[in-house]
Amino acid sequence: MTTIAMWSGPRNISTAMMYAFANRADCAVWDEPFYAHYLSATGITHPVGAEIIAAGETGYDAVVNMCLAKPDAATPVFYQKHMTHHMLTGQDWRWCLPLSNVFLIRSPERVLASYSAKREDVTLADIGFERQLDLFNMVADELGEAPLVIDCEDVLSSPADSLRTLCEKIGIRFEPAMLSWDPGPKPYDGVWAKHWYNAAWKSSGFADPKTDYPALSADLARIADLARPIYDKLRPHCLDLKTTTAPPHK
Repeated sequence: MTTIAMWSGPRNISTAMMYAFANRADCAVWDEPFYAHYLSATGITHPVGAEIIAAGETGYDAVVNMCLAKPDAATPVFYQKHMTHHMLTGQDWRWCLPLSNVFLIRSPERVLASYSAKREDVTLADIGFERQLDLFNMVADELGEAPLVIDCEDVLSSPADSLRTLCEKIGIRFEPAMLSWDPGPKPYDGVWAKHWYNAAWKSSGFADPKTDYPALSADLARIADLARPIYDKLRPHCLDLKTTTAPPHK
């Protein structure tokens, strides 16, 4: 049995990755386990925030215990889509050490262009880069080796190779079903999906990678400049993809 903790910031193809794993025959998924706790603990205003708190578990220890629960025998792979900024200062994050931790990264320019289209006021903390590095360093220090890192641009450029390599590193078999899914809402989507997942709901697989960088306002560019060194620290740890003779992604 395998539990995967996928750590990313928002607007980072994290929903598409969740959909990919959910399409496996042997996998159950959990969408942003700590979101309700994060909003309840911080008082931060988010779209449909009251619904999120009402629908979710707000106790940190209670969520941790559910994250550590053994997967069901019928679905021995348990995939958890985590947002790094939901992990708050002063909490003990070491609960995740027994899990297969993976860090999903994306260039800050692309993250900010996408995030700012959904939320007007944006800070560096909102996009989770600093906390992602904190978590990465904690796992690396505790386990004595760097955890798995995968760049969403690599996934978009070569989904089959990326997911095959990732599954091999985690110790589970790759399933071609991970490369596509049915469009529309999913029963495991969080209640926030109606605000954030419109593009994901229209998708039936991984989108083609963008070839140009988005234009950012001066304020967003300043945030990108702060986040870029963090991305540059994590990028060298990305998986070396094993290429195959599979048909090219369309």
